[in-house]
Amino acid sequence: MSTPAEQVVVRPHRVMWVAWIGAVLTVVLFVVIAVLLPKDPTGVYFRFADQVAVVLIGTAIAGGFLLLARPRARADADGIEVRNIVLTRYLPWDQVMAVTFPDGASWARLELPDDEYLPVLAIQAVDGGYAVDRIRTIRALHAAARSRPDRTDSGR
Repeated sequence: MSTPAEQVVVRPHRVMWVAWIGAVLTVVLFVVIAVLLPKDPTGVYFRFADQVAVVLIGTAIAGGFLLLARPRARADADGIEVRNIVLTRYLPWDQVMAVTFPDGASWARLELPDDEYLPVLAIQAVDGGYAVDRIRTIRALHAAARSRPDRTDSGR
C-alpha cells in the first residue's frame, strides 16, 4: 500500500460508541453483581472463585461488544484493505468491480467478479453524512485507479 498520507481510513462512528458504552456497562454490571452475590440470602454459598467467574463472564461479554468496534477500511491508490469483525482482506483495485451502497443496505460493499461481494462494515448507513462522504472518497480512489493507463497488480 502507499504512504500513510495517501491513505483513507474509515471506521464506523455510531457503532463504535455503542460498542464501547455497552462493554463498559456490561463490565460494571457484572462487577456489581459479583460484589453483591454473597450478600444475597438465597441459601446458596458463593465463594470468591464464583465472584471472579462472574467478572470474567462479564469481561468476555464485553469483549464480544468490542468486536463490533473492530471494522475498518483502509484505501489508497493501489487497493483497499477491509477489516470486518473477524477477517481482514486486501484487494487491489483491479479486483474490485464497483464500490456500492445498495438501497436499504446497512453497510457498503465491494462488488467483485462472478457476482460476489465483500461487505464493508466500516461504512454504515447509521453514520449518515459521514458514510456518504467516505463512500464518495473511496469511489473516487477506485475510479482513479481504474482509469490509470499504467495499472499494475500490486503483488498482493
